[in-house]
Amino acid sequence: MMTPDEILMTIESSAKPASGTGAIPSSTARVLPSLHSVLAQFAPLPRSALFLGLANDGLPVLLNLSDPLPGPVMIAGDEGSGKTNFLRTISCALDQVRSAGAVSYSVISSQLSEWRESEIGRNRENLFSPREASTAEYLHSLVVWAHTHKSAQRVFLLLIDHFETLLEDAQGGQDLRWLLLRGPSRCLWPIVAINSSIAVSKAFGPWLDFFRTRLFGSIRDQRQAQTLTGFSNVSFTNSVPGFQFAMREGNDWLPFWIPTLD
Repeated sequence: MMTPDEILMTIESSAKPASGTGAIPSSTARVLPSLHSVLAQFAPLPRSALFLGLANDGLPVLLNLSDPLPGPVMIAGDEGSGKTNFLRTISCALDQVRSAGAVSYSVISSQLSEWRESEIGRNRENLFSPREASTAEYLHSLVVWAHTHKSAQRVFLLLIDHFETLLEDAQGGQDLRWLLLRGPSRCLWPIVAINSSIAVSKAFGPWLDFFRTRLFGSIRDQRQAQTLTGFSNVSFTNSVPGFQFAMREGNDWLPFWIPTLD
């Protein structure tokens, strides 16, 4: 089992540019710790904590699921930046440290092959394609559940990959708006992934405003990064695709890493 100092050294070695090049080594995945070892090291996590990743100091980055203030979570980045890998890490972490009676989740993804059968965990309730007729029905059932859900004893996560694929259905769109606006206050947390090029489009503008909490992977286009963050001096061009993300923390940016899946 890795100690916190060993985890920190591993992250530092992953983040260190190759000598004289300023480039991030492509072997990052081989030196990052596994999710299993990280969760074992920091067990037990607080009861209401959702594991997101590891900061550069080797400590876990957590989302407090008992506090609805952050609202729904958007993961944005270029194609290949690791957004699906991020969602899978969240789901695998839940399966390893939480009982299904306390926290459960469902997945909506246009790429079902990326959610392999071997990764079905005890906490996953459903897996849908956005083009299934049953998907809209399921979203409506979540709204009904959230309307009647009064107990804070159970938390539910709705993980949506390629979020834009759900926006064509009018009825589904109404239910999505309700879930984004009211879900976290009813212990139902939408966590969505979307390509940054789509997130900055004019058509997506009304949806973007729902997301106060935004996590960013690698984004090569500086203008996209500035539009999504609202800051002119921010850049995610050097983030390691697949494993490195960043989030706003007060007046600073917090970069963090996704452990490798076992």
